[in-house]
Amino acid sequence: MADKLTSKATQTRATIVDAALGLFRSGGYDATTMRAIADEAGVSLGSAYYYFSGKEELVQAFYDQLQADHAVAAESSYASAAFADRLRGVLESFLDVAEPFHDFGGQFFRNAADPRSPLSPFSARSTPAREASTELFRRAVEGSDLKVAPALRRELPELLWLLHMGVVLFWVHDDSDGQRRTRTLVAGVVPLVDRAVRLTRLPLVRGLVDDLLGVVRELRGA
Repeated sequence: MADKLTSKATQTRATIVDAALGLFRSGGYDATTMRAIADEAGVSLGSAYYYFSGKEELVQAFYDQLQADHAVAAESSYASAAFADRLRGVLESFLDVAEPFHDFGGQFFRNAADPRSPLSPFSARSTPAREASTELFRRAVEGSDLKVAPALRRELPELLWLLHMGVVLFWVHDDSDGQRRTRTLVAGVVPLVDRAVRLTRLPLVRGLVDDLLGVVRELRGA
């Protein structure tokens, strides 16, 4: 009985999320109300609030699902030992799973761009999705053919996640067919990142990297 209830609750949550995304897409995030979402999902307003405290939590549920889909899509990227192949695979697999939601990505970005918003990818509420995303880049580094100093290896997944955020921002504003320009950007940036990271083993560059990592640690502790 408990399993049936859990399954029903999971299905209800998914139905509410799907209804919300449809309304966000057609009417915009700001204009969509929880009552409209409940009506679209075929549940009472009380039920909608039972599962989600508001629209922001619904968006977080969408982020979490998108991240779960990204993790599945990125899995094949780790078959290669080449760091560049892994990094490109992780970045491009996000574009694949996010493509159906591009048309209203800008609506979310307006809210997420506010550093005080819980929808910000840097907010405390976004921590699970952020950590799950960073883990994909950690896997891209670990077990690859990349040889770097231990200090840089520890920080590299988070730095790559920041690169990913830059690609997402470019993608949001990319109005080319199938976001072709974003894919061109990924194809061009990945070899540059690969070469740049490998150059950090050179003595002349190592000091600059140590200084950069010092700044990163200082900012994190500020």
